[in-house]
Amino acid sequence: MKKRVKVLFLVVAILAMIFTGCQKVDSTEVSEKLVIGVAPGPYGDMFKTAIQPQLQERGYVIEVKEFSDYVLPNQALANKEITANMFQHAVYLEKFSQDHNLELSPVINIPTAAVGLYSNTIKSLDELAEGSVVTIASDPTNLARALRLLEAAGLITISENVDPTTASEKDVVENPKNLQITPVEAAQLPRTLESADLAAINGNFAIAAGIDLSTAIVMETLEEPYKNLIAVRTEDLDKEFVKDIKEIVQSEAFREAINNPNDIFSGFQKPDWFE
Repeated sequence: MKKRVKVLFLVVAILAMIFTGCQKVDSTEVSEKLVIGVAPGPYGDMFKTAIQPQLQERGYVIEVKEFSDYVLPNQALANKEITANMFQHAVYLEKFSQDHNLELSPVINIPTAAVGLYSNTIKSLDELAEGSVVTIASDPTNLARALRLLEAAGLITISENVDPTTASEKDVVENPKNLQITPVEAAQLPRTLESADLAAINGNFAIAAGIDLSTAIVMETLEEPYKNLIAVRTEDLDKEFVKDIKEIVQSEAFREAINNPNDIFSGFQKPDWFE
């Protein structure tokens, strides 16, 4: 009888070990890996600081992949090389998706560093000489955005007959100082400060180049469609990881990280939902 009890106890113990082992395997198997694409600059830091820790607490395995331009992150997302990206605003996402026939959608807007006018040679636009070289982003959406900033600063006038969100340098009808407006790939704009008189630099690239945003001669006021966002494939919009990302971005922990006066994010322009 005692032998039977011992054998039964041993069988129960073995089964318990097997069951516990299976539980561990299952737990590992349900962990989901998210690959997040970012451009150079602060948005990768924002993700790592204010979003990634909470995703990991929820069991996700995270990889952050940096891209050097504004083209590859969307292509990689569409091709399922990454799970989501965090580098662009809604206007750019919509136009890029239409131009390349991609099914990508926004999840939520995030705090954003605006485009600013920077210079190594002048401290005021009044000092800008006749025929000065002004560099702006070459991609259509950010080119139009830079032109609107130049117009708001009183340097040029864009034709009333053109949609200001799609304007190009050809649509400038008044240019009192005969500025030489030169489109350049956005990531290269900080380097143009060595030769150009003025540059309209996107905030993320300014920060990546070590430029203090407070040194901008003029800073744009961002409309909601021009605040950056997190994007995913449209087919993934209803998935749990998307719901988790949105919930985390709207959390108090995210808000505290953004408002930390010791971080650069506190100077970013906030999305409407944040206020």
